[in-house]
Amino acid sequence: MMEISDTGGVKHDMYCDPKTIVPPKDLKELIGELHKVFESDHVNVEYVTQLMASYKSNPKDWKKFAIFDVHRYTRNLVDAGNGKFNLMVLCWNTSQGSAIHDHHKAHCFMKILDGQSQEELFDWPAEGEDMSEMRSKGKKLYSKDQVAYISDTIGLHRVENPSHSDTAVTLHLYSPPFSECQSFDERTGNAHKVQVTFWSQYGKRTPCAKLPSSCVPENN
Repeated sequence: MMEISDTGGVKHDMYCDPKTIVPPKDLKELIGELHKVFESDHVNVEYVTQLMASYKSNPKDWKKFAIFDVHRYTRNLVDAGNGKFNLMVLCWNTSQGSAIHDHHKAHCFMKILDGQSQEELFDWPAEGEDMSEMRSKGKKLYSKDQVAYISDTIGLHRVENPSHSDTAVTLHLYSPPFSECQSFDERTGNAHKVQVTFWSQYGKRTPCAKLPSSCVPENN
């Protein structure tokens, strides 16, 4: 797994100090900067968070990736990050949300592009503990251009669009990329593996979008 420092003490360079960030003028420029940042095996969490926050969301940049579905939220690949990360746009119809899930030892950055997103954190189920309801660590509401970060060391989470009238769009960066994760039953703490599927890639529909009945529902 790529080692990411939350202090910047591992490697002092231009991609460690958030004060050196020049806000990207568009999504394409943000992606270019992310490629530079992830060339290193040591990336500062605060730097990546601030870099993503400094990009001011513009629908002209991401509209072609924002493909919605009425039955589930969708995951739409924007950039594969040369194998170091995946960048994707997630589209949430009204009141849609994920299951409680982990991130398969990856780092997850989530930026709000449009609307709002509510994150609820959970403790990991205790090993060897009998089935019991999972413990919530609290909820936080994020608005346009704000950025959230989570990793398995922080805990588990569930993300949802809390609005009953407005859609939401979020930009996610996962490093390293992963193809499966664990989804958790809130009532029992039981976990099961789920596949990470893309509704579209680079603005083009995937077979999953054409044949939704053949796909595992989105859970992370």
